[in-house]
Amino acid sequence: MAAEAHASEISEIVLLDALDLSSAIKAREVSCAQVMNAYLDHIERFNPIVNAIVSLQDREQLVAQAKNRDAQLARGEYLGWMHGFPHAIKELEPTKGIRTTLGSPLFKNFVPKNDSILVERIKRAGAIIIGKTNVPEFGLGSHSYNSVFGTTVNAYDQSKAAGGSSGGAAVALALRMLPVADGSDHGGSLRNPAAFNNVFGFRTSFGRVPSDTSDVFMPALGVHGPMARTVRDLAMLLSVIAGYDARVPYSIRENPKKFAEPLKRDFKGARIAYLGDFDGYLPFDPGVLELCKGALKVFEELGCIVEEAIPDYPIERVWENWLKLRAWQVGAILKIFYSDPEKRALLKPEAQWEVESALKISAVDIAEASAVRTAWYHSVRAMFEKYDFLIAPAGQVFPFDAKIHWPAEVGGKRMDTYHRWMEVMIPITMSGCPALAAPAGFNELGLPMGIQIVAPNHGEMDCLQLAHAYEQASGWVKRRPPTSLSLRPSLR
Repeated sequence: MAAEAHASEISEIVLLDALDLSSAIKAREVSCAQVMNAYLDHIERFNPIVNAIVSLQDREQLVAQAKNRDAQLARGEYLGWMHGFPHAIKELEPTKGIRTTLGSPLFKNFVPKNDSILVERIKRAGAIIIGKTNVPEFGLGSHSYNSVFGTTVNAYDQSKAAGGSSGGAAVALALRMLPVADGSDHGGSLRNPAAFNNVFGFRTSFGRVPSDTSDVFMPALGVHGPMARTVRDLAMLLSVIAGYDARVPYSIRENPKKFAEPLKRDFKGARIAYLGDFDGYLPFDPGVLELCKGALKVFEELGCIVEEAIPDYPIERVWENWLKLRAWQVGAILKIFYSDPEKRALLKPEAQWEVESALKISAVDIAEASAVRTAWYHSVRAMFEKYDFLIAPAGQVFPFDAKIHWPAEVGGKRMDTYHRWMEVMIPITMSGCPALAAPAGFNELGLPMGIQIVAPNHGEMDCLQLAHAYEQASGWVKRRPPTSLSLRPSLR
């Protein structure tokens, strides 16, 4: 079922790619006030159907900010690539002066006094923050529902899940309610919603995008990254949010402006290893593997050499030890709420389970799990001595019923945790490598799926270049927009 618009026309402004929109604003071919009004009108029509953007700010104030951006342009004050862009921040990210709930009733009235580093950079580039994008509670799980704002549903079928935790961001992008979007990814939170909504999502290397955390010295499993409808737009947003920050000592010092450089590259002879189901280890629902394997033909047409291969390491150990590291990093944060019986009652069962799992883990367990993570990294690194890229499915199931919390079964196999159905993401997370989710096509029911394009650690530019070539050859975003957007554009 496709979203039904309440009018027969859609503004040309919201149908522009972000790069084209940025150029039009800079050349003053369209005013920031026009852009803001076009997007707010579009959000007013589509957001009630999918619930992707939450805490939407007052229109009058947003238009006033847009007019101020126009005045700045008139004075020759161009702030950057996102000058005048309406932008909604992921609901997990502290945003000064805007309610930031983390999808939890414990924070339903929380208004941060400061912006995170990521929000600072997006504002500095000229964006106007119009609200937040919906997430699951505390970002736990790859289905964006919570008791504060409700459920975000899929851009292609409103009876299906949007994925998560960057689900609101992906749906807002797919339905052209935002030019670009930001997100974060621990166990697939940028990759799965991108696959579920036929857009691009980029899990970056640790330190590529500086993150505000309570411990800046421990290598986190979660990272920030961009989402977009084109790879060029994805690269441009990465050029805004990446780069060193002294508050995050392990952040990468490489100049992020390189991501704004041309992405065209010849891939003749590039070697790709397709991981598939990891030699039968992972279950998949019918049609997922076939669709992802079909996408490999595009890379072969680009001149790539594609082979099926997996790292030489017991893959089940990766999952087992990720569970420990996940519980340690997530459970430790939530323990303060779990320790208070009244607050514990407001935590969803999956959040309580993470804390309870963490309480059973010793320091020795963490040391051993970290050693496994390191051994896995070296196994993947050894693969990159033979292959230039790895490719894997970006999901094990197609978008599922939005009314359930998570798939209890995949390919006939029972799932023993709330995130086991996303296990295909975990080997990539544990490797520390950048992984770019790109559309792979649709099944017979019109539901999207994607692939992960993986490069060696710090190889974001390589990911972007291969994804750009793949996008030019496959064109899924432009070929298959949500049905509701296949309408005659208006000059309004």
